[in-house]
Formats: sequence, C-alpha cells, structure tokens
Amino acid sequence: MIGKFITVEGTEGAGKSTAMRFIEEYLSPTFPLVLTREPGGTKLAEAIRHLLLHAKETERVAPMTELLLMFAARAQHIHHLIKPSLQAGKWVVSDRYIDATYAYQVGGRELNLETISLFDKQVVGDVYPDLTILLDIPAELGMQRTEKRGGEKDRIEQEQISFFDRVRTTYLERAKADPKRMKVIDASLDLTKVQAQLHAVLDEFIKSQSL
Repeated sequence: MIGKFITVEGTEGAGKSTAMRFIEEYLSPTFPLVLTREPGGTKLAEAIRHLLLHAKETERVAPMTELLLMFAARAQHIHHLIKPSLQAGKWVVSDRYIDATYAYQVGGRELNLETISLFDKQVVGDVYPDLTILLDIPAELGMQRTEKRGGEKDRIEQEQISFFDRVRTTYLERAKADPKRMKVIDASLDLTKVQAQLHAVLDEFIKSQSL
C-alpha cells in the first residue's frame, strides 16, 4: 500500500517546527512516519540548502539561481527519499514542499508563473501532497516572533515585510484554489488553539482515508 504525503507550509514565524512535532506525536503511534524538510532531506539536498540560506554576501544569489537550486534539491529529495518512502507504505511529513516555491519564488520574488509551473510538471509530476497544512499568520506578527526567537537570520529571513506579505497572499490564493488538499490553520492564535485546529484537520484526513 502506498503511504500518504503531508506537507506543512507557512511564512517565517508561523510555528512550523512546533506543528511538525505535534504531527509526529499524533501520527507516529499509528503510522510508519518519515519526517523531512525542504530544501533538504538528503545529503546533497541539505548541501544545496546551506548554499541557499547561507550564501556569502559577496555574491548575491540571483532569483533564477535560487529557483533552480530549489528544484535541484527537490529532485534529489523526491527521487531518494519521498518516493521510496511512500512506495514502502510510509507516511511522509515534509516541512515545506512545492507550494513554498510558488509562494516564495512567484509571490515573493515575482518570478514567472509559467516557468515555475513547467519545472513543477517536470520535477514534481504526480508526487503531490495528499494533505497540505498551511499555517497562516500576518507577516508582521510572524517577523515579530522571528525577532523574539533570536539567533542569526538566514538569507530569506532578512527580507522585507512586503516580501512576506506577497508570500502570504500567494499561499492563501493557492489554498483557495485547492481547498480539498490545502487546509488553512490560524497560526496567530495561542498554541492550544493552533493544536486543536491541527488535531481536527488530521482527524478529518485520517477518516477520509478509511472511506
């Protein structure tokens, strides 16, 4: 039996890491689980992640370079981890996936939608999530949470609020266009209420698989 593929999306400060832990605790007693992330997930893809997030300031990463590296990492991720795990009957939960590329590269970077759609078809193909959980939060609140967390910001986290506003808008547009797959969680609420929403979404998804 083919496993199920769940992705978690959201802008900076939305609480994806906390949501991933909750999902792991919720699903792991029942289903064989693989947790992963994008960019990353394999040795080579993690090396590409480092290039993307921590590139030297002496050489600016061009938007198209960023896009190509994202899809290069994703190709490795799909081929070496996601597809084999799903074919083995495991449930894969990924911190970000293809929706992030539309949000960050089409929305944030304002790259051509048709170009990214072409890469989507060639690289991702039919390896699409069965469920995508979008943790939605206003960009300003998300950045406040990121600031409060402290630590060194990566290259993406250093972008302006206007960039993250565009990212959020694109995420919500995709969720509106595909409501069966993408479920929106109000991540601006306190942790208990966010987890209650996650619980409800996961419950509904699991029940739908047994119908």
